[in-house]
This record gives sequence, C-alpha cells and structure tokens, in this order.
Amino acid sequence: MPYYKFKESDLFYNQIETHPKKQFFVYNSSIFLDNRSRIVGAFTGSVPDVPTGYTSLYELNVDRVSGSSARVFGDSSEFALYNYGMIYPFITKAGNLTAFKTISSADFFSQLPGTVMSSSYPMSASITRNLYTASATRDQTANRISALRTAFDYYQPLSPVYAYSSSFGDKALQAISLISIPSIFYGSSIEKGSVDLKFYITGTLIGRLQDENFNGELIQTGPADSNGSGSVAGMVLYNEGFVALTGSWALDDIAGLDYTDDGSATRSSWLYYAVGANDGIGPDALSSRTRQSASYDMSFRGTNYVPVITMLAHAPKAELNYSSNPTYIKKDQTARFSFNSSSIGYGESVKQEIKNIVTSSYPDPTGSYEPQTYISKIGIFDKDKNLIGIAKMATPVKKTEERDLTFKLKLDF
Repeated sequence: MPYYKFKESDLFYNQIETHPKKQFFVYNSSIFLDNRSRIVGAFTGSVPDVPTGYTSLYELNVDRVSGSSARVFGDSSEFALYNYGMIYPFITKAGNLTAFKTISSADFFSQLPGTVMSSSYPMSASITRNLYTASATRDQTANRISALRTAFDYYQPLSPVYAYSSSFGDKALQAISLISIPSIFYGSSIEKGSVDLKFYITGTLIGRLQDENFNGELIQTGPADSNGSGSVAGMVLYNEGFVALTGSWALDDIAGLDYTDDGSATRSSWLYYAVGANDGIGPDALSSRTRQSASYDMSFRGTNYVPVITMLAHAPKAELNYSSNPTYIKKDQTARFSFNSSSIGYGESVKQEIKNIVTSSYPDPTGSYEPQTYISKIGIFDKDKNLIGIAKMATPVKKTEERDLTFKLKLDF
C-alpha cells in the first residue's frame, strides 16, 4: 500500500463559527431543555442518567442500572475497587498528591498511601437562579454579585446600565435575580441580540425581555403597553454566561403568587422570573397563591468556533493502478491465489492474470488492456503510520494511468 505525505501546500486550517440555539422552559420547579421530556430506558428511568433540563457533560452511564455485582478488586475495603454497575472515577493516593477537588487537604493526608478515593458520574449542568434581596449590608451574603464587579464594569462601553454603581442603581445593594448559564450551553459566548425571556401566567404572556439593541440591555418589549414596557429590566454578561434581572415593577394586576415559598403573596416581577430553577424552591402544592400558574421561557444562541482542517490528497499519474482486492484478479484461474512464503520471503504466482475491465465498442472482445482501479477509500495516518481516519467515497472513482486526481478531505474537531 503506497503512502503519500501531505505537503505544506496541501493543508489549510480554518474555523467555522456556529450559533446553536438553546431553550429552557421552567414550570413548577421543573426545567425542560429544548422541549425534551424525560426519556425512559430499558434499565433506568432516565437514559442519560440526569434529570430533565440537565445535560450530561460526558454522556457516561447511559441507560445503566445501579447495583452491586459483588465483584471487588483489591484485598481490603480501603484499597479495593467495587463494581456498583456504574462507571465512576477513582484515584489511588500516591506521592504526587493528586486528588479530587472535593477532597479537602485534611481528608487527603488522613488517608493511607494506596487508599482508593472515588467520585461519581454523571457530571451534569443546568441553569441556576439566585435571588439577592435589597439590603444595606448585603455584600457578605452576595459574594457572587461582588465577584462579577469587574465583569459588569467591563461592559460599560456597551451600556451605562452595566455600571456596578451608578444612577441606575448600586448592584452591591439593590435586588438582583441572577441566572447562571453554564458554558456548555453557549460555547465561547452568548450571541448578542439573541436573548429572549418570556413570563407567563396561566399561559398568558405578561412580560417579555429581549436584547433588541445588541448591547446587553434586556428591554421589556411585550405585551404592548404593559406596565414597564420599554424599560430596561436587566442585562446580559455575554462572555461569562449570566443574566442579571433588576426589574422590580409589577407585571400584572393579580394579587400575587407565592414566589418566595413562604406562604405570602408577592406581585409578579422580573425578580421572580424562573422561580424553581435550582434555587432551592421546590414544587408548589395547589393553593390560592400557587406558583403552578406561572411558567418561564428563556432562549438564546451561543457562539462556537469549530476548528477545521482541509487536506488535499493527490493520486498522481501512472500510480495507484494496482489493487489487493480479490476482484482485481481474473476469476477461474488455477493459480489465482497461490503463493509461497517462508522465514526469508513471500512470493505470489507470476501467472496471476489481471481482469481486463477496459470498455470496448463491441461486446466481445474487450478493449486493449490498460491498468485501472477504482478508489473507494483514503486512509489518513499519523507520523508513525498509525491509521487515524478513513475517508469513504460515495461512489468509487475510476483511476487510470493517464489521469491524476485530487481528493478534498475536510475534518472538524
């Protein structure tokens, strides 16, 4: 099999910019991602082994059942690995001081060398909501807001509402509802102008926020002539994946719902958008002020950069005109597959006749013999000649001695 080395002029490096859309729907403390409900498997109630509204980071333990098989690797409980039916990560304590981040230094040094420390899969991600109420001494209880101070000030050239402290409010003290979006959902950054938040009561839209100016300002655009229409109710931190909502005006005329899970009625506002999204507030029971009548829809597009390499594979003239495919040899030959081999060599029969497939104007005989093949696959090898990829043709390409071909291969990763 011939090998050809890619020349520098045969390789082109590029990247594709994509903007995949994501949608979260929150209802009664349940989150639904891209309108997908729970998928029940053959061995588990959740095929990806994560709740609805979550994504599995590594797609491990898919449709696997948890249960001990009584298989143990090791001779004691401290140094043994157990088969629980699920894949799980483990680290053996050694002199390199490697451990999981969830293991404290005190716990690590209390273990004997050789002790097996384990964790669990799957690792998953979803959106999280945190409500910080207005307070004059809130700095000690809202570390996440204060940690974002530099990020807020960074976006000031886009809009003055980003300022950490200004005439628009002091974010260290004012009421803020912070929605955190893990980067696995948006990639490098959230696309400007794509954020869309909708607030429903009994299926009726009472508020809509859009990033219509492409500057991070979440402006209330609907319903028309609603209370707060045209006002800025929050802002988006594009690169960090946060949505900060500050709009505290009432969005409807209803007496109020139990948004704070304390039994009291609170008027609907953007501060209570996405209540129940991993904020510690569980499903609501039916009552006069039930949250079950409220639902929330959030959509946005991310920005992903996909590296792409284009490779030009050449099939030169007068080359690649022999095949090891059995159909290359004429059928019904006595010495068709005869060969001789020993410790010092290998030899095939010199009497093997190659099948002539040259077309002719007449059904018989065929045209004058010319070596030709059909290229159906191209293998890609690393520097050590290990096969790392195969490109397949939709239809085999005819290769004759007087024809040179160039195949364009594209690989993204």
